[in-house]
Formats: sequence, structure tokens, C-alpha cells
Amino acid sequence: MLDPRTTNKDAYTLILEAIDSHIYKPGDRLVESELAERFGVSRTPIREALQRLETQSLLTRDGRSLIVASLDHSQLSELYVVRGELEGLAARLAARHAAPEEVKVLRDMLEEDRKLIGDPEGLSRANRRFHKQIHLGSHNRFLVQQLDLVHRSMALLATTSLAAEGRTEQSLDEHARIVEAIEAGDGAAAYQALRDHISEAFVTRLKLDAQAVEAAE
Repeated sequence: MLDPRTTNKDAYTLILEAIDSHIYKPGDRLVESELAERFGVSRTPIREALQRLETQSLLTRDGRSLIVASLDHSQLSELYVVRGELEGLAARLAARHAAPEEVKVLRDMLEEDRKLIGDPEGLSRANRRFHKQIHLGSHNRFLVQQLDLVHRSMALLATTSLAAEGRTEQSLDEHARIVEAIEAGDGAAAYQALRDHISEAFVTRLKLDAQAVEAAE
């Protein structure tokens, strides 16, 4: 049965959210009729949404079928380089422009997120909310739009780096340093703290990928 919360969302948003939440993972085939039935919409908007997602490289062709795209090593590296710079800029601007109430929201998120230790998927969702709050705190709509595009591509990663042993606590400590710098109005420190955070996440991602390759051999 269709979730009532989805009734006001368009087909594109519904499919994108399903990819982002890993209902559909890289390599999964998307079929118009199945999507239409799942989301309770007609096939025409589903078809248009699939075409849009394909042009954004979130879906790719496998013969006549559309599947959720995956990122190779080069694409992953490129994505993290861009993400690090844009996220760092967002933190720098948030240190200048975020209202005290916005900083308090970040502080509250830090406390709530520590309650999710042991729940990688819950922490992954909380992590996205935390980063989105920093994006909004930058008060730069064009930067927010670009970061939204980057984070759509992050949905193509099959697992969260927060699932790695020890990464959860480390990540939350990094979040705390980011918030401290934003709260202090120190743009340079906020930029560096968030760049370092993304760099550590990338290192963890590379280790997870290496372990997956080793396990498959």
C-alpha cells in the first residue's frame, strides 16, 4: 500500500529517495510497471522520471534495461574532491552567516546523533541531515543547489562509511569540531574541519572498497 507521506511527491522524488535510502542499490534494474505499482502513480511520470535520472547519470543502460549506476574508482575520487571543496566552502560561509538558532540546531543534532551509535543506517540519515543544515546555514542558494547534486551522486555508494569499525565515534567527534568552528565564527577553521572530515570519510571508503575486493577474490 502506498505510504500517505508519498502522495504529494512526484515520481522523480520518489525514485530518487528510494535510491538514496538504498531500496534500490547500484546494479538494480528499474522497471516502469513495478515502480508505478510501488508508488501508486501512472507509468508516464515514471518514464519521464527515469529519463531525467538517466540524464543525471544516476541511472545507466544495461542493454534495454535501466539500472542504478555505480561509481568506479576515478569517479569516486572526483566526487570526493568536489564534495570536500564545496562542503568546506559551506562551512566557511556558515561561520559567517549562520544565525544563532541555526547553530543551536547543529548543537542539538550532535547530542541526538550520539544516541544512534550502533545504528549505521540511522546515523547515515542523521549525517545527511547534519550536512544539509550546514549547507542551509551558508545562506547561499547556488552553493546549496550544487551540493544537492553532489549528494544525489553519493546515493550511488552501496554502503555508508559509518558502517566501518570505529568510524562512527570518529565522525561524530569531527562533527563537533566543525560546529565549534562555526559557532566561533572562524571560517578558516570551519572550512578545514569539514575538509578533514570529508577526507577521513574518503579514506574509510577506500578501505571498505579494498576489503570488498579482497573478500571477493
